Amino acid sequence: MDAFKLLTRSTKLKTATTQNPTTLPSTGKAANPQLFRTSAAETLEKGKGKASGKKRKRGHQGVDDDNETASVDEDALNLDFFSQNKGSTSRVSDAALGKGSGTGASADQDENSGPEDDESMDEVQRRTVLNAHKIKVTDMRDIEEVSASTVQAPSEEPKKKKKKRKQEKEEKQHSQAQVLSKKEQKKARRLYPQPLVSFKELRSKYKISRRLAENITEQGFTVPTEVQLGSLPLLLGDRAVSEKEGSTGSVEPDLLVVAPTGSGKTLSFMIPVINKIVRHHHGEPKERGIFSVVVAPTKELASQIVNEGRKLALGTGVKVTLMKKGMRVVERDGEDEDDNLNESGSDSESESDEKTPGNKSKGTIPVTKSDILVSTPLLLVNALSENKTKPLGTLPLVRNLVMDEADVLLDPLFRDQTLDIWRSCTHPELRASLWSATMGSSIEDMAKTTIKERKLNLAQTNSYPLIRLVVGLKDSAIPNIKHKLVYAATEQGKLLGLRQLLHPTAATASDVRLRPPFLVFTQTIPRAIALHSELLYDIPPEAGGSARIAVLHSDLSDTQRSEIMKGFRKGEIWILVTTDLLARGVDFRGINGVVNYDIPNAPAVYVHRVGRTGRAGRQGGVAVTYYTKEDIPYVKSIANIIDTSEKLRGESGERSVQKWLLDALPDLSKKNKKELKKHGVKARQTSHKGGDAKDEKTQRRTRISTKSGFERRQENRKKGAIEASRKRSQTQDGADSDSAGGSDDDGWNGLDG
Repeated sequence: MDAFKLLTRSTKLKTATTQNPTTLPSTGKAANPQLFRTSAAETLEKGKGKASGKKRKRGHQGVDDDNETASVDEDALNLDFFSQNKGSTSRVSDAALGKGSGTGASADQDENSGPEDDESMDEVQRRTVLNAHKIKVTDMRDIEEVSASTVQAPSEEPKKKKKKRKQEKEEKQHSQAQVLSKKEQKKARRLYPQPLVSFKELRSKYKISRRLAENITEQGFTVPTEVQLGSLPLLLGDRAVSEKEGSTGSVEPDLLVVAPTGSGKTLSFMIPVINKIVRHHHGEPKERGIFSVVVAPTKELASQIVNEGRKLALGTGVKVTLMKKGMRVVERDGEDEDDNLNESGSDSESESDEKTPGNKSKGTIPVTKSDILVSTPLLLVNALSENKTKPLGTLPLVRNLVMDEADVLLDPLFRDQTLDIWRSCTHPELRASLWSATMGSSIEDMAKTTIKERKLNLAQTNSYPLIRLVVGLKDSAIPNIKHKLVYAATEQGKLLGLRQLLHPTAATASDVRLRPPFLVFTQTIPRAIALHSELLYDIPPEAGGSARIAVLHSDLSDTQRSEIMKGFRKGEIWILVTTDLLARGVDFRGINGVVNYDIPNAPAVYVHRVGRTGRAGRQGGVAVTYYTKEDIPYVKSIANIIDTSEKLRGESGERSVQKWLLDALPDLSKKNKKELKKHGVKARQTSHKGGDAKDEKTQRRTRISTKSGFERRQENRKKGAIEASRKRSQTQDGADSDSAGGSDDDGWNGLDG
């Protein structure tokens, strides 16, 4: 009980609050991992829908009144002076909060409580919670398919009457679909699934594996993020979807998820996949093989998914494996059965196979019996086709195909490989789920087309609803980080600005201060290497010196990349200069900021880059973007993202991007957008010999260096003089040896002489 609060209720005085220092993303776990949360949602979530909207009808109207009731009852709880007499007050407050008699002790209830203890919310309450968390769930099928799915409920009518009535309903729905406007069609497609209030409901309501539920608890997960709140009920079989499909059992859909960076997407797709495999093992323990495939664009992200998956699968009997070069995943007809002697799939044998992939003898490399295989597209396609020496093999047991960072996987760079993997999964009950923070309409159309092609090509393929879940505003940056757009004019200005960020005592004109650790993104590998060499001596020796700065790019070996990642995660490396290799999916929980030294190639790349900070709802992350005169045509799309993010945050103070700047920046044509996405800013593209003299001059001007043109000319002259001297000495030595050889010839004429 707060006595001061009680005494000052009538005067409306506020208790003094101490000002906390600037919060940083590296200061431990966030108190609230959810990015969007309102008091209306909290009230309904606490009550889990019990008695909400029923016991409050007498004196209250709407959710706003419920919030007032909740705040009043919190004060009523503070009026409880004697603990032994608190029963009546508690009952009143519980009723007002929608808790009922049993929910108040939900924290102490047994996790195996039956469904009768967890009453579901009605549609109005579900809609309130989903809208409060900015979650939008949509059926992506055509309106005729959506309407038809509602009439497929089984009935006891005769077949002829049933068929006739079904045809009449379909004709009626088809005519209605033609009459409906676009707005009405969108409304008809909207779904309001049951939200996941707490991770405890995974065990009590959705009956997931007991060991899996314990692993989730041990990892410290209690409050689900928005993407987990919306997607987990869908993937575990939501009743709302099942009822719409006319099914008495649970229906797991194909799913497209667009959610902010760092919002917990990995947990969202790994929990249902592991739970499904555990159930399958209990049903058919003898059948072993790859049941789920997770595809990621980079090795770093694939390795991270494996680590998270192994934590969740600990003790469940589910094996998660990272795809490595030399592994076999397909068992072809006509091959020796000796390859499958180790079919038991014991961890020790499988681990030894993974550690020695270089052994190419087919007799010693059995087909992997892992349950979940995590891979990059190229590695898996090469394994399916045995390095393109044989036709593409099939994965007949795979029930779940997960595509993390799906917009990249279905981009032209990886598209053919990803679609080959999708086609190789031939199980009729295959479910596909696509996850990313940015997903354009073209990716959605491609997913719909591929699913339809599977139904046509594979006769036994079952039909499942295709659902899209969007958290927040689509293709927007997370609202809990600060964005700074800084005009640096030239490359030297960018380097100067970055050096000012490295020293906490020196602030830029916009008062941007960034504490290590942080990431620095460049456009190309040569620029990353050059920037790294420039910054090597900016950290003093007493603080660790050059060992605190590292560069990471795709030209390094796998061992070097993994060592650098380990050092950065441990805190041994403070500043990591990199390319877009680390822009997607990789989770660094303690990153204080991101510096876009070179402007991103596309708005989606900006969203993913800055999403490396502010993970899991942490406050205090900073994203600094430098741009020069050459970048001005490409800045507007990024400025729009920053403006939208600040509007989502709801701050009324001065914005990073002023309206006059948005109006002044030029729009980019479609042709230039495509060129930028493919090659980046032309002035910073990798130089090629034999290019135009004008291009060479521009590239010299955009070189990352602090040396003046005069100093470089002096160095080049000195190098030229040394090289010329070396050549002269070599020529002189050659001449001396020739003359020596000539004198020998004159003095010795052979035996015939």
